Amino acid sequence: MLNWILIAIAAIAAVVVVVVALQPSDFRIERSAAMAAPSTAVFTQVNDFQNWRAWSPWEKIDPQLKRTYEGPAAGAGAQYAWAGNKDVGEGRMTIVESRPGELVRIKLEFFKPFAATNSAEFAFKAAAGGGTAVTWTMSGQNNFLARAMCLFVNMDTMVGGQFEKGLDAMKSVGEKPKGAG
Repeated sequence: MLNWILIAIAAIAAVVVVVVALQPSDFRIERSAAMAAPSTAVFTQVNDFQNWRAWSPWEKIDPQLKRTYEGPAAGAGAQYAWAGNKDVGEGRMTIVESRPGELVRIKLEFFKPFAATNSAEFAFKAAAGGGTAVTWTMSGQNNFLARAMCLFVNMDTMVGGQFEKGLDAMKSVGEKPKGAG
């Protein structure tokens, strides 16, 4: 009897390993929003990490977040590192490409709670009436543990929901008239 139980447990474990191994290793999360502000104004919100405090959804999750900035104030080479509570973890972002009013590409490194390196991108396109369409994307590779987690947690919904909150807040900041509080 014990042998059959052990064989059944081993078979279930093998099935789980195969199912996890068959999950896609690549992921891409993307959200877009239209903003009634010129692309240069919205671009500035992303290209300078110190501006993220006004719109990043993770800033509101941990008000005690510790931040450090290195390199240039904005653009390629600018770095932002954070260490926060269990909900925001610890990591670093580095702007690797910056084209004014068009694109900001970021190397995104997570240290805690799980190590990962992903790419984040903000693309800005002129829209009718002087507005801007902003697309926020994160892409990367899922390791075995991340693929297993994706069986139980919809990362597109979870992270995408944070992107939506961030884009809404960025819209509020970007659409404020100059000189408004």
